[in-house]
Amino acid sequence: MTMTYRSARWLILPVAAMSLSACGINSVPTKEEAAKAKWANVEAAYQRRADLIPNLVETAKGAANIEQSTLEGVIQARASATQVKLGTDDLNDPAKVQAFQQAQGNVSGALGRLLVTVEAYPDLKSQARFADLMTQLEGTENRINVSVQDYNAAVQDYNTTIRTFPDIIGAKIVHGAEAMTPYRAVTPNANQAPKVDFGS
Repeated sequence: MTMTYRSARWLILPVAAMSLSACGINSVPTKEEAAKAKWANVEAAYQRRADLIPNLVETAKGAANIEQSTLEGVIQARASATQVKLGTDDLNDPAKVQAFQQAQGNVSGALGRLLVTVEAYPDLKSQARFADLMTQLEGTENRINVSVQDYNAAVQDYNTTIRTFPDIIGAKIVHGAEAMTPYRAVTPNANQAPKVDFGS
């Protein structure tokens, strides 16, 4: 009988572990960390864009007599956007996410105005350095778009997990989980990369 009790006790441990894992004890933090990792990719892509902008502006400034207000607009939008920080602990705060989105949207708008202005300077567009920077910018905008899509998919997976049974048990009782905020465009066409046209 003692052996039966001990055997039963050892059988209870795996069953209890499976029950706990089915209640979101492991899945909730795993999916939360996955979403945070995807957010890090979004930040990296935006940082790459921020790093390209000074070179782009300097190249445009040195090669053409572009309106100073256009260049200053890009520089100011970039400076403002780099001041708006959004840590992984802020991803469940819609107001902070919206502030970050608005700042990045302002950069997209300023870049769009610069690119429209550049159309009037065919000599600038034909310069190898400027063309290279524009190609890098276009690739970066595409990476931003992909990173945002990946982040939103991870957030949707996490938010669904913490709201559905049985994971909701561990999410609310053990982790105190809160929904994360997906990234949404706050300006019209903000999800589209600025137009890059190397045509005549």
